[in-house]
Amino acid sequence: MSELVPPHGGRLTPRLLEGEELAEERERAEGLPKVRMTSRETSDLIMMGTGAFSPLEGFMGSEDWRRVCEEMRLRDGTFWPIPITLSVSGEEASRLKEGQEVALVDGESGRLMGSMVIEEIYSIDKLYECREVFRTDDPRHPGVAKVLAQGDFNLGGPVKVFSELDYPERFPGLYARPSETRGIFRERGWRTVVALQLRNPMHRSHEYIAKIALEVSDGLFVHQLVGRLKEGDIPAEVRVRCVEAVLERYFPKERVVNKAYPMEMRYAGPREALLHAVIRQNYGASHIIIGRDHAGVGDYYGPFDAQRIFYEIPEGSLAIRMFPVDWTFYCYRCKQMASFKTCPHGEEDHLMLSGTMLRRMLAEGKPVPEEFSRPEVVEILREYYSSLR
Repeated sequence: MSELVPPHGGRLTPRLLEGEELAEERERAEGLPKVRMTSRETSDLIMMGTGAFSPLEGFMGSEDWRRVCEEMRLRDGTFWPIPITLSVSGEEASRLKEGQEVALVDGESGRLMGSMVIEEIYSIDKLYECREVFRTDDPRHPGVAKVLAQGDFNLGGPVKVFSELDYPERFPGLYARPSETRGIFRERGWRTVVALQLRNPMHRSHEYIAKIALEVSDGLFVHQLVGRLKEGDIPAEVRVRCVEAVLERYFPKERVVNKAYPMEMRYAGPREALLHAVIRQNYGASHIIIGRDHAGVGDYYGPFDAQRIFYEIPEGSLAIRMFPVDWTFYCYRCKQMASFKTCPHGEEDHLMLSGTMLRRMLAEGKPVPEEFSRPEVVEILREYYSSLR
């Protein structure tokens, strides 16, 4: 029997309704006062719906918010690194009251997403949250900007979830809930499952890291983020094609599970790396790869701050373990992919390209070295950038 890592908090707590219960609750919610959610709040609601945010059962109240900011703990002591909140304006808050049930609507599509019992209406110090979670209150940071743009009041309380938007239809066979991936891992008899978080096309460095993980585990869990990214990032559908092209040609199919999830990036660096670990533990992974500047943006975090934080949290906070990897590159003298841990040669022998540099080369129609990215990936990306021009 496969013994998978337990869900965070001990059990999955999906909030997604199905069947007759869904039909009844959806019909009832049509008559409730409406609260419109931002794209981030909608994605967080879906994550609670699938159980990816277990053990959360709703948006956080004031004590959970405060303790998560200060201690990375919920009020019951459970480890949790980032506040999961729903905000409204002061005008909206004045029309609502504690104990009231409301319908939750996606602010962009107008789609009814779920319902919520308001247990608490409270205000927060948004700058304080930003400094604690993002280590900055600079409004140029995309995650900070979203927090500062929130309403002045939060609503805390349990939720019922009606919809996963169009993610299952947009990514058929790829989109998966934690219960589904856990079922796959059990069927394959896997115990050690290494998760690779991807929000970019899969280049040679990702491939190299993934194959190191395959050498020391039962299987690789490629987990692509298909929720909203910051402006200028490559669209999810394009990234998915790139990843599938590499996995199809260069990986053993029986040892890889490739799936997607709908969370919106916060770019919170170290704290978001911890949230990614919580999520992958819920999906059944025993390890998560944490590389250079995981979940970072710009120069707000050191290249290995996201690794360091795993050593700083109290023992027992997570059941999943970090799989740390160094800066990787192609070495022309070694004639292979390598890292500073394995290669003795100088930087003049290393090909080190960033995603930003690659995007610039593609946008300008410049050649991309095959040592950096597989030709199948470059072809897909050239097609995408040509369509922009």
